[in-house]
Amino acid sequence: MLGELKALLGPRVLSGPEKRVYRYDAILVGPEPLAVVLPESREEVQALVRLARRFGLPLVPRGAGSGLSGGAVPEEGALVVAFTRMTRLELDPQGRTAWAEPGVTTARISEEARPFGLFYPPDPASWRTSTLGGNLGENAGGPLCFKYGVTGDYVLELEFVDAFGEVHRLGRQAYDLPGLLIGSEGTLGLITGVRVRLLPLPRYRATLMAAFPEVGALAAAVSQAIAEGAVPARLEFLDPTCVGAVEDYLGMGLPRGDALLLAETDGDDLEVVQEELSLVEETAASFGARVQKARDEKEAEALWRARRAVSPALGRIRPKRVNEDIAVPRSALPQVVREIQALGKAYGLIVAQFGHIGDGNLHPNILFDPGREPEEKVWELAHEIARVALRHGGVLSGEHGIGLMKKAFLAEAMDPDTLEALWAVKGALDPGGVFNPGKLLP
Repeated sequence: MLGELKALLGPRVLSGPEKRVYRYDAILVGPEPLAVVLPESREEVQALVRLARRFGLPLVPRGAGSGLSGGAVPEEGALVVAFTRMTRLELDPQGRTAWAEPGVTTARISEEARPFGLFYPPDPASWRTSTLGGNLGENAGGPLCFKYGVTGDYVLELEFVDAFGEVHRLGRQAYDLPGLLIGSEGTLGLITGVRVRLLPLPRYRATLMAAFPEVGALAAAVSQAIAEGAVPARLEFLDPTCVGAVEDYLGMGLPRGDALLLAETDGDDLEVVQEELSLVEETAASFGARVQKARDEKEAEALWRARRAVSPALGRIRPKRVNEDIAVPRSALPQVVREIQALGKAYGLIVAQFGHIGDGNLHPNILFDPGREPEEKVWELAHEIARVALRHGGVLSGEHGIGLMKKAFLAEAMDPDTLEALWAVKGALDPGGVFNPGKLLP
């Protein structure tokens, strides 16, 4: 079988020690794959699927490996399909669209669209390294998701290879099959291309930072501001643990001990942009926050640098972490963040909370040292955090996916009839179980 693979892809088949690095995503580690393949065209992907089907080999799609739920972690004997060499990008400025292969990095789309006055809104924190294929697999969001939506909201057309090695290029009319593949974590087909919408760059933006005495007050202010009609482009938060970690990392002069809210409004009418930011400012102040407005683009970028630095900064506190990714109704935010904070104290573990609070998407990170804290306790806490979301009408994942990490939790989140229906979909589109087996569905 390896001989056939090498005849097909030559040196783009990795079967020696170099394949070890493909055991990982950003959180979890799996067994070594049988081999790693790096296709450069949809025709090569078709040939891979047909070969895998013939030999009964599982295929695990992989982008940049920046995922946070184990979706790209292989099982033993699998072929990892790394899409990082499929990087064709074609812009249509007049039609305000772009056609991209799955290995295109997320940031590159906006960078190439900017000279035409356009941008691609989905902006996960890993946008400079994460690839569009991975974003599609997880239906990723980012700080702009509150106002602008997530990856799936920008897909006009999707190209994928099915379980029989056939290529389909489909729009979203009638049966929305692309919508079914988006967020399916590579379990229903291998995406080889996508046409996405681009938007005009807004002319104005305004940014502020609000420091709150505690994270519950911050959450209550967000809930009220949105109820009163605020629709900021970005609405992000950092709890005091995150603030301290970023300050240790960057030395920006952030207020230690406070919870921080970062808000940005944008649009083509400067007066409306400023009015909307003032609504957030006044609401924050009514909940005891101290507010600092960015005076220019440089100050605004410095504030957003603090948010982007959270993940690397937390790595300095403990060597390992479990990054939860729940989403809850905004009305439940104050109670949820306080309950999670209390759970961390009860378990004696460090829990840092941050995320896209505007749409209720929270990232509670459990920080631990395997030499000092038992991993079983960490996973117990992760499960309890998931239960907090479910109790308050939320879901297990806002954008990171289920993967391996939360597969066991899904049985509590869905009734048996729903799970049976999902398995029926999997059986219909992947009858041989070739695509990313062991992920997503319990």
